[in-house]
Amino acid sequence: MRIAVVALGKIGLPLAVQFASSGHDVVGVDVNQRAVDLINAAKEPFPGEAELQERLEELIPAGRLRATTDYAEAIPGADAVVLVAPVFVDDETWEPDFKYMDAATRSLAEHLTPGTLVSYETTLPVGTTRNRWKPMLEEGSGLTEGTDFFLAYSPERVLTGRVFADLRKYPKLIGALSDEGNRRAREFYEAVLQFDERPDLAQPNGVWDLGSTEASEMAKLAETTYRDVNIGLANQFGLFAASHGIDVYKVIEACNSQPYSHIHRPGIAVGGHCIPVYPRLYLSTDPDADIVRVARQLNASMPERLVAQAEGILGDLSGQRAVVLGAAYRGGVKETAFSGVFPTVKALKDRGAEVVVHDPLYSDDELRGLGFEPYAIGARSTWPSCRPTTPTTRS
Repeated sequence: MRIAVVALGKIGLPLAVQFASSGHDVVGVDVNQRAVDLINAAKEPFPGEAELQERLEELIPAGRLRATTDYAEAIPGADAVVLVAPVFVDDETWEPDFKYMDAATRSLAEHLTPGTLVSYETTLPVGTTRNRWKPMLEEGSGLTEGTDFFLAYSPERVLTGRVFADLRKYPKLIGALSDEGNRRAREFYEAVLQFDERPDLAQPNGVWDLGSTEASEMAKLAETTYRDVNIGLANQFGLFAASHGIDVYKVIEACNSQPYSHIHRPGIAVGGHCIPVYPRLYLSTDPDADIVRVARQLNASMPERLVAQAEGILGDLSGQRAVVLGAAYRGGVKETAFSGVFPTVKALKDRGAEVVVHDPLYSDDELRGLGFEPYAIGARSTWPSCRPTTPTTRS
């Protein structure tokens, strides 16, 4: 097949590489000229993704994968187009921000040709594929969905750093707007993915057809929102336990020794591109989901709550030097998306503390670039009053 992948970020590029590794001709489109140039030179544009550099070195010289900034070069004549442009959420209103995906969809529509399967993989509010992308693609292309082209939604379910392993490990969920779209989506993903044996699953690992785009959209939101709600519950338990002199970690370990309990661990923050964002995407179409809203609000409040708790123990923090250990949102992943370091540092500074940050993944200059004063482990002797504050984040 000839496949186009729109947006070559930390998910899109590994997907393009996976498709090409499965024997297909892949063209990736991205607005970032530097990223395109690096990919075409067989150099990974971001570090930390297992197998990515080795696969680029194999696929680029062989002509199986190339990158471009030009939709006209990638889209016409493609058998399938996969889009993974980002969708963000406004921090104040919690409303979805579709501007990047809107731009990608309009550019795609201008060059869409008959017979193409279009599959969105970015996490979306329920109903977006049918109610937003379908009319936008039809208007921009002059083609009719279900007759001239076929539209599906298939959420990415991978973590950066282990994308290729996760693509093999987890079932690929699909849902389309028509029976023919479902058939084509199944055939496409079966041709580009390989799956591990999973005897623990109720049905064989592989492509799972959920029957509609709405069901597939909801599945991704539900599996990530579950984690935010679970962490919120753990944080609620943690706050109560702390006020009563109880070791909440021993309690949770004891609870989880019984197979029907799966309590997560409490912590100072929930970070990453997914868990802090997707519950808000879910709430955009289910505003009555009070349990989701309360959990998200509680988790977002944890840095302020725990710095206030430190103030209660240590007294006035004004003029004190505090060390925050950890800038990345998840151990071993050099990424600060929604990391707890930002609200933690703010809460400390709001109380007059002098704050420094340490993370072995980041150089001093990189920490300064994030707006932090770096702290080197071992420098404590020069700042005898440093108070360590360690964000325990979730991804």
